[in-house]
Amino acid sequence: TDSSSWSKKPDVSCSGLVDFYYTYDFNEPKTAYRQPFFYNHNRHNEFNLNLGILKVSAKHLKYRANLALHAGTYVIDNYAAEPAALQHIYESNIGISLNKKNNLWLDAGIFGSHIGFESAVSKDCWVLTRSILADNSPYFESGAKLTYTSDNNKWVISGLVLNGWQRIKRVDGNSLMSYGTQLQYKPNDRATFNYSTFIGTDKPDSARLWRYFHNVYGIFNVTSKFGIIAGFDIGSEQKNKGSNHFNSWYSPVLILRYALNSKWTIATRGEYYDDKYGVIIASGTANGFKTTGYSVNVDYAPISNAVIRVEVRSYNSKDNVFRKGSGVTNNNTFITSSISVSF
Repeated sequence: TDSSSWSKKPDVSCSGLVDFYYTYDFNEPKTAYRQPFFYNHNRHNEFNLNLGILKVSAKHLKYRANLALHAGTYVIDNYAAEPAALQHIYESNIGISLNKKNNLWLDAGIFGSHIGFESAVSKDCWVLTRSILADNSPYFESGAKLTYTSDNNKWVISGLVLNGWQRIKRVDGNSLMSYGTQLQYKPNDRATFNYSTFIGTDKPDSARLWRYFHNVYGIFNVTSKFGIIAGFDIGSEQKNKGSNHFNSWYSPVLILRYALNSKWTIATRGEYYDDKYGVIIASGTANGFKTTGYSVNVDYAPISNAVIRVEVRSYNSKDNVFRKGSGVTNNNTFITSSISVSF
């Protein structure tokens, strides 16, 4: 019966991750901190922890809970706006099943973003470093979400009420919640289609600008060895409070991955990011932030839970937006290597 299933004890598990890295930036910026619009692996000529996570999870037929703490340069760069007491929370959420089929859930707390195909966990991403698109859209959110999964497990539909655009604590002076949706379709185990949205504001009421954001991607495992990810993000934000005119930004991304064998994998990424009006990346330059990039990485995974990765990544921008020495230039090439272990 439904009541007897509630009384069963949950499965409790502990897990963790360590992602240690070294980046050499050929622009040789004057400080170890490289670029203000990168939020992962963003230290030059320095061995450092990008992300370390310790997590406890409880899973039950009728409820679930997660608590995870984290540290690393990812945390320093992404959580600077949060109160000190909240900065080291990677995840803290609970979920309750709302029906007998257990395919309608209400989750609340701090959780991973419903936007994008690249998470903060490098090991789960096809490419070692994150795309500009991923680094400049939410990695985490706080709020509540209602999720329905179809009986055949092919459709997942979510609606979210959020504290803001990558916010645990709501922006001071902002009285409004933000909202999100996610629609995901998996026709088979080789393909995933996703459409996510965000509607809200990242400003106090006195300077409120409405932001509308669309995130579309497809993941295709064409064969057991070859895969493709294609993504496109587009967003717009009011030019001024109450205005009917909007500033827009967009970014297409294409990733190709090929497994040479069970231990060696190569991947390449091409991307373009256009934020002419500096909504997300305020370059302060004549043409705004208009940047093309590509990367190639090689991964060696001696066992399933450990991977050694090396990536070469290069960018070219219309204006001088990249730090070089004590000045700026319009291009940036760097090599990143990492060792990542999950347990």
